Amino acid sequence: MAHELPPLPYAYNALEPTIDEKTMQLHHDMHHAAYVKNLNAALDKHPELHSKKVEELLKDLNAIPEDIRGAVRNNGGGHMNHTMFWNIMKPHGGGDPTGPIAEAIKGTFGDFKTFQEKFNAAGAAQFGSGWAWLVADSKGGIKVMSTPNQDNPVSQGLIPIFGNDVWEHAYYLKYNNRRPEYLAAWWNVVNWEEINKRFHSLVKK
Repeated sequence: MAHELPPLPYAYNALEPTIDEKTMQLHHDMHHAAYVKNLNAALDKHPELHSKKVEELLKDLNAIPEDIRGAVRNNGGGHMNHTMFWNIMKPHGGGDPTGPIAEAIKGTFGDFKTFQEKFNAAGAAQFGSGWAWLVADSKGGIKVMSTPNQDNPVSQGLIPIFGNDVWEHAYYLKYNNRRPEYLAAWWNVVNWEEINKRFHSLVKK
């Protein structure tokens, strides 16, 4: 089965004014679509890999044939990262976290504001393109980190709870080079209900 571009769970303009309609359209219909297309093209060279979920491919990149490993890492990561990204945002989102993720953040970082500052700093400090993440380890401990390009934390044996895209195509039309402004505004569209579902299914099994 070829990998498919998932539809956006809301309209292109649903996240305005935080994320503008044109950015969402380009980001989903061109960038994410390209990752899916290029991932499938790479896997066509080794059709037996088509049956694997993208997470399986990324968890053990050393098992991927060398001739397509880079393409799977980049495009598989882009596909997995963006599939998560669309779902952890929603119209009229934001506010303080609730439920298990709120408890985990408080237990690790002390309070939500401190966590936000660390997360935003990770995104601002990521040189070039990449992602800021909240991840869990195999024991359920959580931490903030960043990854370059489209690398996903699963390739490092970590569990991605949620992340924010700091590639320029995610924010440049509206925020230009003001990445910290984008990072601060992004919290207004965060979908804490979806993040709690991810946290429960991935970490609190």
